[in-house]
Amino acid sequence: MDSLTLGTDVICQIALVVKDVAASAKAYQDILGLPAARMVETASADQTNASYGGQPTEGRAKLAFFQMGEQLSLELIEPISGPSTWQEFLDDHGEGIHHIAFRIKGMDEVLMRLESKGLATVQRGDYTGGRYAYVDGTDQLKIFLELLEKMPAAQ
Repeated sequence: MDSLTLGTDVICQIALVVKDVAASAKAYQDILGLPAARMVETASADQTNASYGGQPTEGRAKLAFFQMGEQLSLELIEPISGPSTWQEFLDDHGEGIHHIAFRIKGMDEVLMRLESKGLATVQRGDYTGGRYAYVDGTDQLKIFLELLEKMPAAQ
């Protein structure tokens, strides 16, 4: 077993919560000279099986993704419905950096290791091809962590 708690030390994503994802994406595109962002909207709760604070949630968001080199993406997140870590962050802190993300293997085991270090899971769910979890590292690390795990393709 790798001695790294997450099994990796490679950050794959930096994400910001914003009030208007289209306007923010345009600003990043114009100011940094980036190609247009890939824009998506998260799926409904019946598809994501999302939970927030241990309870099912209808939390949804509009997302914009910029590829920043080979291994790193910049994600912009606009909460659009239901309770979520994104909406709570926006309400409590305004727009800003919400999390850094890591691609991991063994979601449940990694979450247990983080919990043993005092970091609680605040939101988790599924997306096409994988699953995610947000872990509250704000006390110790001053930021949330997102864990992303690809699921094996169906046979």
